[in-house]
Amino acid sequence: MTLLESPRAFMPLHPQGNALASQSAQRSLPTLFAAGAEIYAQGETCNSLYRVEFGAVRIYRLLADGRRQISAFHLAGETFGFEAGDTHHFFAEAIVATGIRVLRTAPGAADLLPMALKSLVRAQEHLLVLGRQNALERVSAFLADMAERQGGLRQVELPMSRNDIADYLGLTIETVSRIFTRLKQEGVIRLPSLRRVEIVKLQVLHDLLA
Repeated sequence: MTLLESPRAFMPLHPQGNALASQSAQRSLPTLFAAGAEIYAQGETCNSLYRVEFGAVRIYRLLADGRRQISAFHLAGETFGFEAGDTHHFFAEAIVATGIRVLRTAPGAADLLPMALKSLVRAQEHLLVLGRQNALERVSAFLADMAERQGGLRQVELPMSRNDIADYLGLTIETVSRIFTRLKQEGVIRLPSLRRVEIVKLQVLHDLLA
């Protein structure tokens, strides 16, 4: 098993290899998590916020019947870990090799409220997406959101799998794959690779949500 395949997080090594000399340097570097590594678990004490430096994170809960419900994806530059209480109610997991910076914020920190409000708005938008009965609308809303969060680019990176997207949208993986194929056939998107979507007709996606 290689280092990147390890399910545990790892820290970058200082070039000199001296643990004492590298402590301060490591504090300024993000903690690295391999794909699939757990960042925190449901039930653990919540005393920090986390910012994605690169890579992507999924936030999820396991339902009573064993199914997984993904509540959020977080991309580079986004902050997560807000909880109503002292313990985490969700799991956080790296989707791909991901760098995470731990933010230990004191109560009343000037930038804490704006970050919390942004997280709340994103959660509310996700509820609105789940409230749509049409699977085409859900997938279209997801793609439009991913494009917006990546600066409005037409070439959208999707670090998450189709199964992740299905668990996020409350659909089956077969339905998600079918909608992607339909949008491709209708010329709304192109699929250069499994993890990349080129949005050809962004307005059509928005029209589907009107």
